[in-house]
Amino acid sequence: MNDHKGMRPHDIAILLKIVLLSNENKPWQYRDLSVALDISLSEISQSLRRSAFSGLYQEDRKKVFRQRLYEFLQFGLPYTFPVNPGSLVTGIKTAHSHPYFREKLISSQELVWPYEDGDTRGQAIKPLYPGVPAAIQKDEIFYKMLASIDILRVGQAREILIAKEELEKSIL
Repeated sequence: MNDHKGMRPHDIAILLKIVLLSNENKPWQYRDLSVALDISLSEISQSLRRSAFSGLYQEDRKKVFRQRLYEFLQFGLPYTFPVNPGSLVTGIKTAHSHPYFREKLISSQELVWPYEDGDTRGQAIKPLYPGVPAAIQKDEIFYKMLASIDILRVGQAREILIAKEELEKSIL
């Protein structure tokens, strides 16, 4: 058994997906998360144990502590899982390049998750976990949430404020 108790980047994606499923009053099981997120069953299980240890999740009730998660995203995520834009690659738009944020924010810089079947050329942003490009194909709201997360990781003050507002609407 893995003794690592600290959060890992994909733990955030798993918690956000649970929040979305809860918002839709959809019951879920570990295998549902595994398929939706392209993460193994064993890693889903380990992730939720880490999240429970961190105080963000209650295992017996399958409940995400939304306020705590939101606070962690606001104040801890940029320091825990920082990222810098990398080289030019083909990928899927993220952060302020996401279509929703593109309407609200002006930037000549394109940021993308590397993905060979992507439709945009831009600077690479390492996603929270490798399965992000596949997972967002199945869920537009999840895609918007992960783009918001990337704004918290790389954005400027005004961009971050808008991303926090969007995350607050979805999480709280």
